[in-house]
Amino acid sequence: MTMYDNCMTNYRFIVIEGNIGAGKTTLSKKIASDYNANLILERFADNPFLPKFYQNPERYSFPLELSFLADRYRQLKEELTTPNLFKPLIISDYYFMKSLIFSKQTLSDDEYNLYKQLFDIIQKSLPKPDLFVYLSMSTERLLYQISLRGREYEQNITAQYLEKINNGYLEFIKQQSNITTLIIDANNLNFVNNNEHYQKIVKAIFSKEYKHGTTTIVK
Repeated sequence: MTMYDNCMTNYRFIVIEGNIGAGKTTLSKKIASDYNANLILERFADNPFLPKFYQNPERYSFPLELSFLADRYRQLKEELTTPNLFKPLIISDYYFMKSLIFSKQTLSDDEYNLYKQLFDIIQKSLPKPDLFVYLSMSTERLLYQISLRGREYEQNITAQYLEKINNGYLEFIKQQSNITTLIIDANNLNFVNNNEHYQKIVKAIFSKEYKHGTTTIVK
């Protein structure tokens, strides 16, 4: 039992999202472990197009986005439609909608229009999260954290690209009226090594019930 059990019962599916390097996967793992949740992690590490995309975006953007779309749909469909009685809470480090956010930045207009047609066909069968958590972080901090984790294929990511992705997320959040959103300013939070910072995030997620369809900002 935890001090947040009453609020936790209102959630079945929580998404932890953020830009590249924001720490969404690390945070998702930690929360899932501490609160006995079923964890869904994006399988980007196994995508053969990702390193090629960072080297030659123009050539590999379309196959990359299509492969992500197919894999995300397959994974979420399997995980979200098969309840786990022992782990009723699901924590995911990505939301299916990120497919549109990233593809809009990488694809040509014609490619994006085709891609969106495919997206619209399949996304309707996936459930929406009970809470969408976005870790907001400055471009400078993101670049620093990307350099720290040392993935070779990420070292050429530019500040301009990160800013476009961030703007894409914020635009998506503005347009939503049926998803409950929590934006957490994570610029000064070290939730990996500082338990007080981690507990601040946990409290923001679980200590209160947010009105459906609203956006709340925690600084």
